[in-house]
Amino acid sequence: MKKGFLITLTILSLAFAKAQQPQAKAQDSINNLSVILLRPSSVFGSKYAAANRTGSSYYVSEKDLSKFNYTDVNRALLSIPGVNITEEDGYGLRPNISLRGTQAERSSKITLMEDGVLIAPAPYSAPAAYYFPNVARMEAIEVLKGSSQVQYGPFTTGGAINFVSSSIADNLEGYARMNIGNYNSKQTELRISDSSERFGYVAEFLNFNSDGFKTLDGGGNTGFDRNDYSGKFRYNTAADAKIYQSLTLKLQFSEGVDNETYLGLTDEDFKNDPYRRYLASAVDRIDTEHDQIQLTHLIQPAKNLIFTTTAYSNNFARNWYKLNDVNTGNGNVGIANILNDPITNAQEYEAISSGNDTAENVFNVKANNRNYYSIGIQTKANISFGNKVLSDLEIGLRYHTDQEDRFQWVDAYGITNGKLALNTPGTPGTDANRVSEARAIAAHVLYKANLGKLTITPGLRYEDINLTRDNYGSSDIDRTGANLSTRENNVQVWIPGIGAHYKIDKNLAFFGGVHKGFSPPGSAPDVDEEKSINYELGSRFLIKGLRGEATAFFNDYSNLLGSDLAASGGGGTTDMFNAGEVNVSGLELALTYDFLQNNNKWSFPLTFNYTYTNTSFQNAFDSDVYGEVSIGDEIPYIAENQWNIIAGVSHGKWDFNANARFVGAMRTQAGSGTILATERVDSNFIIDAAARFKVSKNLTLTANMINLLDAEYAASRQPAGLRPGHPFGINTGLIARF
Repeated sequence: MKKGFLITLTILSLAFAKAQQPQAKAQDSINNLSVILLRPSSVFGSKYAAANRTGSSYYVSEKDLSKFNYTDVNRALLSIPGVNITEEDGYGLRPNISLRGTQAERSSKITLMEDGVLIAPAPYSAPAAYYFPNVARMEAIEVLKGSSQVQYGPFTTGGAINFVSSSIADNLEGYARMNIGNYNSKQTELRISDSSERFGYVAEFLNFNSDGFKTLDGGGNTGFDRNDYSGKFRYNTAADAKIYQSLTLKLQFSEGVDNETYLGLTDEDFKNDPYRRYLASAVDRIDTEHDQIQLTHLIQPAKNLIFTTTAYSNNFARNWYKLNDVNTGNGNVGIANILNDPITNAQEYEAISSGNDTAENVFNVKANNRNYYSIGIQTKANISFGNKVLSDLEIGLRYHTDQEDRFQWVDAYGITNGKLALNTPGTPGTDANRVSEARAIAAHVLYKANLGKLTITPGLRYEDINLTRDNYGSSDIDRTGANLSTRENNVQVWIPGIGAHYKIDKNLAFFGGVHKGFSPPGSAPDVDEEKSINYELGSRFLIKGLRGEATAFFNDYSNLLGSDLAASGGGGTTDMFNAGEVNVSGLELALTYDFLQNNNKWSFPLTFNYTYTNTSFQNAFDSDVYGEVSIGDEIPYIAENQWNIIAGVSHGKWDFNANARFVGAMRTQAGSGTILATERVDSNFIIDAAARFKVSKNLTLTANMINLLDAEYAASRQPAGLRPGHPFGINTGLIARF
């Protein structure tokens, strides 16, 4: 499969080497408006557009991303107010992202897109994002919150994130970036792009890998190795054509091997060595493959009318082979239970941690073998009209279908001569053997009326969703249907919203909005959809060079949906459950100031971002995920306070940037008052730094450091036991351009 993709990509790159009509790129400055009507991959396209929307939004530009050149998307997103992150592996391989208090696990409660297209493996039927785009190949990140996201679904409570991949250059450009660092970490990125009047292309390769910063008992690699290949090829009419049209084909393929585990450490072992990894996880790894095809047609039959249609296909295959439970004669005991209570489960803890030989069939290693597809077609029309009232109307329609196919098994191991040894291989299909599927029709309309100083944007979204699950059972591996059990859930929902933006003058504006929040419920017919009414009120201002945005928000859930994910300490069924009424409120603040803004040679910008989040359950219930919940309890894994400061200095050929971030203590179980030590992840303060020196116009030397102070900190207690954040890391490299 990979060879075929590479051959196709190479042939197309050569065939289109005479490239296409130039396109304007988004401007970083929020003082200039770059009208990007012909870039369907972008949601709003510039800092200017983000600063003038009627809802809260944030644009991370190519210039912003290049300061640190992160491959860890967590580090890139933590600089955005309203974004909560739960780290897991220290590299951001499978991020857990929350927007305004939504459930963070596997980023399953936010709308994730790449180039304007849903990118989670199965966004409706299995939204847990075990695949995530590599941020190193992105040129921008767009984050929408509040009423500004009604156009995008199916998740409309917290917000939407769109990753904008490398665009086609105006002229022939080449780019090569190579880094090497500690833990044998390496990164290589190669890109070539060109355009002429009628044709254009960009082709890109990315590899990043590491031996890992954890030390496996008995030795072994705890890192990862990932490859990413992508290309875009576009044909368009001449610039002076009566009707402008373009057709863009995007191809992407990625593969990865991550030697990662769900098995963390007990509190005592974490204190002794936070980077230790038990021998019982020696065979744990996840193998992944992802391919993506997008075909986008754009036509502009009139100056004020544009139609954009995209057909898309995403396929994702993964097998996370990892320790699930231990049986020393007391029945199967889950690894989270063992690490949470190693005294009660002393025999099981001894088996996983001592390295001593065991009996056979003690360690049950589950092959979480799953295949996904996501296929659809979406179209939208953008119409501009009006003289006294400048108006823009967007009408969109999407048909989408996706599927998750589980065909899993369990192998039993023991430790012999200090090594894990396979004793009893499992039979594929004898664990989970089921297919979940979704079919959805979504439509939206958004009207924008500019009344001078006042802009109003009412919008309406409609989702018609059919969710099914066919469970063949563990004894029907041929799927004859002899023991088939099925279930089905249907949802039809209208999602209204309205936002407003009032500009007092060029230095002061206010915005606000209200919209309905929604998340699909899963295939169980007794589970309701997630519902909320969400409010926000904010201001954007410029005071003597200090640019800022402050936003207060309140999400009033009438029904919060929980999800039984193994990644969140649950049973791994991924079933949704009703968690009832919840209130989430908070404050977001972003400030930017350049202390040398009037100096033509030096620049000293400083950015401060702060997020306060308060959560409160309004009813009592019991669950494996949240624990025993009482009225007034807080949602787990949402830090009440977090902030970051990005400071930089640049002069001529060099620049230096530092990113300091603080994430407050978090609960691991719902609760209130003082957090128990066994249900707490302590706060952390981390500093990253990066420096660049331009040797010439075409060559730049780089140095990047993460966790500059080498702080030892716990990132999470999920999925099982304490897990460390990345220790001090350093890499150096070069960037070459032509």
